[in-house]
Amino acid sequence: MSYGGSSSLAPGAKRPFEYGRTHVVRPKGTHKATIVWLHGLGDNGTSWSQLLETLPLPNIKWICPTAPSRPVSLFGGFPCTAWFDVADLSEDAPDDTEGMDASAAHVANLLSTEPADIKLGVGGFSMGAATALYSATCFAHGKYGNGNPYPVNLSLAVGLSGWLPCARTLKNRIEASPEAAQRASTIPLLLCHGKGNTASCP
Repeated sequence: MSYGGSSSLAPGAKRPFEYGRTHVVRPKGTHKATIVWLHGLGDNGTSWSQLLETLPLPNIKWICPTAPSRPVSLFGGFPCTAWFDVADLSEDAPDDTEGMDASAAHVANLLSTEPADIKLGVGGFSMGAATALYSATCFAHGKYGNGNPYPVNLSLAVGLSGWLPCARTLKNRIEASPEAAQRASTIPLLLCHGKGNTASCP
């Protein structure tokens, strides 16, 4: 099942983002969890929804949105589907907090109408993994990067072949708040990254 695109604006953001089609894989068994799964740079929600439908996980509902098409600095401003802008792949690259806030708000909005008695999670691949981990840090802090409250109670986060945005400041921000440290310690994380012809999970 798929739904048309939507416009989303993170609380406090200056520009709207037009999201593409969202695909939903309904659970084949008892609905126990909903996970928003985020694709990588230049991809879309369709390809991941087709893959996720084949997994033997009958109690999970998968929501696979498509990122907005936007100019990406890494590609010299060439537009493609991206959850946020990326200037370069170094550890010192600037973080597009506004773009990440908008995507984290889109994830939270997709989860906001789910039943109260199920677990809510976020995961993704590559840039989608970075966005999922950013969403998890927003949950831990209880707010977006712009300071507005984060509204969803996440139960898990998954990242495949991704990275942690805002890593340079994350430790100090978490340690500065006992509440954030407590929430960060309670959320299960699965992080995996391929290496050669084999996959490794830390």
